[in-house]
Amino acid sequence: MAISPATVSPRDPLNAAILSVAEDRLAGFQADPFGEIAVRTALPIDDVLERIRAMLAAGTIRRVRQTVQATRLAAGALVAWRVPREGLDAAFDFLTKDDPFSGHVVLRSTDPGAAGHEYRLWTTLKVPQGYSLRRHCEYLKSRIDAEDYHAMPARRLFVLGVGHLRRRQLEPGSRSAHSAEALTTDVVRLAPGQWAVLDALKRDFQPDEIVRDLWARRALEAGLFVDEFIANARELDALGLMGRFSTFLEHVKPLSTGERVTRYNALFHWAVPPGREIEAGSEIGRHDILTHAYWREGGPGFGNVNVMAVAHGMDRDLLLRHKQAIDEHLRSVGVPVSYTNVFWGGRSEIKPSEVLPTAYERWCRSLGIDPGMMREDA
Repeated sequence: MAISPATVSPRDPLNAAILSVAEDRLAGFQADPFGEIAVRTALPIDDVLERIRAMLAAGTIRRVRQTVQATRLAAGALVAWRVPREGLDAAFDFLTKDDPFSGHVVLRSTDPGAAGHEYRLWTTLKVPQGYSLRRHCEYLKSRIDAEDYHAMPARRLFVLGVGHLRRRQLEPGSRSAHSAEALTTDVVRLAPGQWAVLDALKRDFQPDEIVRDLWARRALEAGLFVDEFIANARELDALGLMGRFSTFLEHVKPLSTGERVTRYNALFHWAVPPGREIEAGSEIGRHDILTHAYWREGGPGFGNVNVMAVAHGMDRDLLLRHKQAIDEHLRSVGVPVSYTNVFWGGRSEIKPSEVLPTAYERWCRSLGIDPGMMREDA
């Protein structure tokens, strides 16, 4: 089947059907993800493969990968950076291009005078096992000329996904009948052989790798037979370390077709009474519009917020109505909120944070840093 340039659009009906599954519906490790997409969409497997390959090559899809639960593999935090206005772009560029451990890099804004409004640069950060999150932040602070930073490790996760296309049609208040599960962020220690399998699992797929037997090359890379590789991957999945198999679209930037998948990116903040964070997060996490929700401590500088969530959409007012519905739900279930706010995303670059300890050592040496000085026990 030949695919014309017009049909790499996410609005093409067949592409939309594929992406509605492929964005965030394939949970855990997937031994045959494209076959599963074909089953769920009732499309021929060859059509699924060709369309995903074409959308990836055209840039409609920015990456295809098996995600991992990075919060279970490395110490991490959401970090808000206070950087002088004239240095924001340079800081953004460094964290995007030169720090593989900073994942989502976003310039955010909120109402003048709101708690934390002077912290414009926000990043997700993972620092591989054995190395210090604090030391890494201190290095970045000096490197990007930040005046201050505030690191907010996740204590629990309630929502972690994408699914921008299928969320477009949601009405405010749309939510699950059940409370969201509160997932732990305890780090799991791996053996060297498990790291080798994980390294092969998590790397982005190139267009020529979009084939039915997609794990064959990765198994060879890890020095394993395919069935051994899949068995190892399933063991990692059983440890709670696999996220989902996913096709990722751009969050805000225009696609190669000129279309946008989303236009607005909102980071919602709530301050709930200490001791009720899991209850509140589980109720907030029921709402279908959210792509992320977590318990993080913002501290006094951010109004003592302790539950945060992210939503994306094409209409700012509609996103605010979604938040209003969440606020009303919290009131209805008796969860008091002493403070709430929204930080809006602007310029952004979304990439997975590196979690391999060997990659951290190589990065340090490439910058002339003694890796031993960055260790937790240094």
